[in-house]
Amino acid sequence: MTQSGWRKPTPELLQAERFAEVGEQLTIPKTRAIVATKKVAAAIGLKSQDLLLLDTFGAVTQPQDWEQGRRPIVWASNHFLMEQTGFSLATLRRHVRRLCEVGVISMKDSPNGKRWGRRDADGVIIEAYGFDLAPMAARAEEFEGLYEHLQAERALCASLRNAITVTRRMIRAKIEKALDAGLLGPWANLQAMFRELLEDLPARSERAGGLESYLDRIKAFLASVEQSFEMAFDWPDESDAANSSTSTDVSKKTTNMRPTSLENETHILTTNEPNSVISNRFETKHPAGVVPKKPRAERVERSQEVDLDISWNTHGSKRGSDIDIPMLMASCPHFAEMARSTQGFMRDWNDVHRAAAALRPMVGISEDAWSVANKVLGPAVAAASIALILDKSTDGEVKSPGGYLRGLVERAQIGELHLDRSFYGRLSGAGG
Repeated sequence: MTQSGWRKPTPELLQAERFAEVGEQLTIPKTRAIVATKKVAAAIGLKSQDLLLLDTFGAVTQPQDWEQGRRPIVWASNHFLMEQTGFSLATLRRHVRRLCEVGVISMKDSPNGKRWGRRDADGVIIEAYGFDLAPMAARAEEFEGLYEHLQAERALCASLRNAITVTRRMIRAKIEKALDAGLLGPWANLQAMFRELLEDLPARSERAGGLESYLDRIKAFLASVEQSFEMAFDWPDESDAANSSTSTDVSKKTTNMRPTSLENETHILTTNEPNSVISNRFETKHPAGVVPKKPRAERVERSQEVDLDISWNTHGSKRGSDIDIPMLMASCPHFAEMARSTQGFMRDWNDVHRAAAALRPMVGISEDAWSVANKVLGPAVAAASIALILDKSTDGEVKSPGGYLRGLVERAQIGELHLDRSFYGRLSGAGG
């Protein structure tokens, strides 16, 4: 197959001519053909100035030129095209060559190499030589399918980049929290490895395959960070520790009448009474204000007006978790903002408890429910529950604050309350 005129045939020009022959057998509207080509321009190797020349070509064609059995041929002179586009002659030729090589136009040359054409009275092209736009008609459906594929890949890449961002933030939050809290674990090494991982962060132009590979890497690293985070709180069973200690150690620890930590509290509650207390909620067998006879098992009913040293424990004797006030405030930003605006700086758990008592009506928690929560959960856990409920109801996660608090109380009564997990989950962005 050879072309007329003096143009040297190349594989690209021959392929474009085949597309033109196919396009002649189709009826594709001009707008559809040009728009489909422009949507995938970057994917097929066209530049912005190529599209300017393509628009110029399309502007001088007529609707009937794109009907079946006809070819939309443009025989505009170089002077006209240079005037319309602002290109120099060399630039014009460069863009024409690229359009031909990509296969969106073809060249129909006259025997003498000149461009010319004529139409009949109805505007139908009778004979013409010049730039043939029929390949765009032939490839319109192909370009539309390619555009759908590109859109799907863009959506997939956006989803992968979002997953990478979320995973990266979860890793940073856990490492920073562990370092701030002084948790045991290889946090310095994990932080250094995280920096190295961030250096390989894919570029914005990375394709889906590269993003999926990097996401697998960063998820595997998140799993190791979460494992270290869990191990930092995987303390031995306190009952085992109590059994392994000598009777002298037990007697020394039970003489401490002012518990200030999880360990002290557990040993205080280990008494010789038949029904020893093994959880952090208040006993209801003594009326308010009555002190039991044995000082080592003393449990004073706490009221909202009395400042006490509040220890944090949501798991009873099996497992504890020291959730500090900064952790609470970071996990519950709505509560933190309202508490500081109404009560000022939160110095200790007594301040948090007073803030929770003040904000409790705004959440929709009745005074009776608040009193029951204090008795069953303890002041610290009750205050933290109000903070959690306030933030969840503000975010729309809790529709019935009173019912949610009642559920926490019921879970505490059967020893199934693990409130600290909610705070760590909210801090990492996984939800409480």
